[in-house]
Amino acid sequence: MAFGSSEDVSGFKFLFFLAVIYALMSALAYSVIHMKFINPLGNDAPLDRFSEARTVQHVRMLSQEIDGRQEGRPGLKLAAEYIKGQLGVIKERASSNVRIEIEETTVSGSFNMLFLGHNIGLGYRNHTNIVMRISSVDSKDTDPSVLVNGHFDSPLASPGAGDCGSCVASMLEIARLIVDSGWVPYRPIIFLFNGAEELFMLGAHGFMKTHKWRDTIGAFINVEASGTGGPDLVCQSGPSSWPSDVYAEAAIYPMANSAAQDVFPVIPGDTDYRIFSQDYGNIPGLDIIFLFGGYFYHTSYDTVERLIPGSIQARGENLFSIIKTFTNSSKLQNIYQTNYSVVTADTFKDERAVFFDYLSWFMIFYSRRVAKVLHSSPIFFFLVMSFKQGGLCPWLATLCDFMKGLFFHATGIILAIVVPVAFSVLRLLFSSQTMNWFAHPYLAFMMFIPCSLVGLLIPRVIWRRFPLSQDVSIVKTSKEALSDEARFWGAFGFYAVLTLGYLISGLSGGFVTFFVCASLLPAWLSFRSSVKFFGQRSLRSTIFYMLPLVPCLTYSVYFGGFLAQFLIEKMGMMGSLPPPYGHYVTDIIVAALVGIVTGWCIGPLMPLCGHWLARSSILQFLLHLTVFALALSSQFFPYTIDAPKRIVFQHTFRTEGSSQIVESTYDFSVTDSNSLLFLFKHSPEVAKELNVTSEFSFESASFSKRHDWMAIFPVSFLFSNSLKFPAKTDEILRQYEFFPKLSVQNPSVNSEKGPRRVHLELYLGSLEEVWVAVLNITGPLSSWSFADNVLPGTETYGGGPQSYISRLSGPSDGNWTFWLEANSSEALRVDLSVLDQKLVGPAKRLKSLFPNWVDVVAYSSFMSSYIL
Repeated sequence: MAFGSSEDVSGFKFLFFLAVIYALMSALAYSVIHMKFINPLGNDAPLDRFSEARTVQHVRMLSQEIDGRQEGRPGLKLAAEYIKGQLGVIKERASSNVRIEIEETTVSGSFNMLFLGHNIGLGYRNHTNIVMRISSVDSKDTDPSVLVNGHFDSPLASPGAGDCGSCVASMLEIARLIVDSGWVPYRPIIFLFNGAEELFMLGAHGFMKTHKWRDTIGAFINVEASGTGGPDLVCQSGPSSWPSDVYAEAAIYPMANSAAQDVFPVIPGDTDYRIFSQDYGNIPGLDIIFLFGGYFYHTSYDTVERLIPGSIQARGENLFSIIKTFTNSSKLQNIYQTNYSVVTADTFKDERAVFFDYLSWFMIFYSRRVAKVLHSSPIFFFLVMSFKQGGLCPWLATLCDFMKGLFFHATGIILAIVVPVAFSVLRLLFSSQTMNWFAHPYLAFMMFIPCSLVGLLIPRVIWRRFPLSQDVSIVKTSKEALSDEARFWGAFGFYAVLTLGYLISGLSGGFVTFFVCASLLPAWLSFRSSVKFFGQRSLRSTIFYMLPLVPCLTYSVYFGGFLAQFLIEKMGMMGSLPPPYGHYVTDIIVAALVGIVTGWCIGPLMPLCGHWLARSSILQFLLHLTVFALALSSQFFPYTIDAPKRIVFQHTFRTEGSSQIVESTYDFSVTDSNSLLFLFKHSPEVAKELNVTSEFSFESASFSKRHDWMAIFPVSFLFSNSLKFPAKTDEILRQYEFFPKLSVQNPSVNSEKGPRRVHLELYLGSLEEVWVAVLNITGPLSSWSFADNVLPGTETYGGGPQSYISRLSGPSDGNWTFWLEANSSEALRVDLSVLDQKLVGPAKRLKSLFPNWVDVVAYSSFMSSYIL
């Protein structure tokens, strides 16, 4: 490829200049979001400072020394004993002017919930919570308190170092810090170490329904982890803007933006925040979550070695400062205060605020009322600037040019998304392997940023001569100046319209586009001033345009890079869709996101910098670079031990009675777009064990239905094309003498035509590590003994009839008794599925055959059906 002219050479020099600038901004953003600027303190740190090293010692004990903190396993009880022991040590060290109360409580209850868009009933018994209250000796039991919550149970098959050993360990270190620093809290602080979050927030529910201190809480902080470190982001805040205002005032390393509150409701997952702030309390609070290291979230690789250095140090220092600010706030109220209703009414009248951190250096925070003024001002500027010529006809011509510029800029942004998506689809047409970028995120940027730039530049190339509506002879301005002006104000108008759209829709993320608008105005003034000295199309004038935009562009790279990395890490667990479309979905999503981020990060430069780049030689170069990156990416395997592929392996037993096995199968499913056929191809030992030949295909396979995965409902809705293989039953009969069984106890009929009530007893057999039992009830169910006799909404599960689903959890050393009521003589059908975390010999061996780049969540499921 030869350069056609000196303009081409200038264009390539400018492209190289931009590459260097964005590389520097990316390096800065990378260091911030990976906590490179934090200096973790060691074990020898002063006792009045939070220490990451001391915290990690607790994480190591919880996740490494204790084997498994799942419900049904002995490690959960050991973890509770360890936490209680550490709190006891802290209590012994407390001074005489501090009162410390420690309680271990067991909670039981039942309620209905909408989780991941699905209706479900939840029943639980004897889950352990540990509660510690630190207050001054002069405090009253009714004083408003601050709750700090974290869970010490871990998900299936995971050591839970990040989720949420890091949370519990941070809370232990903060409790110690309060005592050793000599600080006496102005208001009480309650630490809730709850033991059943992974089972759908049961520990938090039990606390809010039964604990004597629940009504004293005036604010809360929920500490969570969706990974092993990185930004400890405020993902939810409310009700009202007060909690986020406290965070903005107190956070030492602020990591928060209100856009997260717009996005969080659509992410598959939930936290205890909803229990305290929404479902069973209207308590103001913060939901603060580790977001990086998502590769290891809910996997066996969530170990202490995977924790991102500096993350816990930043979290601890932030939390301690935030707790102090909460306890000193005059807005901290509870129902025992005489002015509670007045203060609460004033606090809750204030809508959610707009806020964001700038590279964790400082926070920008303003109220919703201020946002209404600020976020509507850009569209006002856009309209006012079209009046500059005066008179109706010149105004219409100017406005027409501005609208053309808006259309051209919007077209470029749309093409910046569409072109990468098209290339992602094109690549997959020639490849059976998706997600090559998963273990190597830089590949996604290499593949999709160049072609996204092509999309941005296409309108500029096509309409190189901007079609002006204004008469040059009348306005006495050059065509180049009018074109640049129309392109600039068109781009400004595009971001102004988006800002107004955010505001009208009630979302809190409008600061993103408002920041762009606010940065474009000084950039335009700087450019106009420089033109007088350097000319309209000189490189120096362009540099003067870029300089005021640097802070905005740096933030765009920081936030956009964080968003892209977070999404890429999460694509391994977002579920699989049926072919042929499921093959393309993940790559399309990532390509579209990179296109959006590219348009956001580079789009503001296009109005005045685009003429340097809008050349056919540069477009050809970018396309060649894209093709090269696409070809290069095909040489990379999607997974590594640092970015494992997730599979779910269920050893299914269908039983009759308490001792008979009807069928035994191995069921497998994946949680991303690379199917089980891909897995067997690259796991020859597993394929050999399952008698999977090279000719194996979905057409010849036995599919397991969604109903077969009832034990992990509703997560099973993420699966498609799950396969099952026959398995032997000999080993399980030697492992367990009795299997779960549902039996009828004292059936009664209220009247011949009235409701029919059936009393049932669930016997869990001799299973050793029961995590949960799931009931799927179909038929004329009118009431039950769960959730105060209130039925949840119905579900259509596995293509069957509408049904009611309930999950039961808690120690399995006793039987469950409950009743179901039918409003007709038609039979009720109950399908039972019990999840046991132990595997028998052959299943253990099969699990061990998978390569180390595969993370296997494996368990046994005992299924049986009953007609009542």
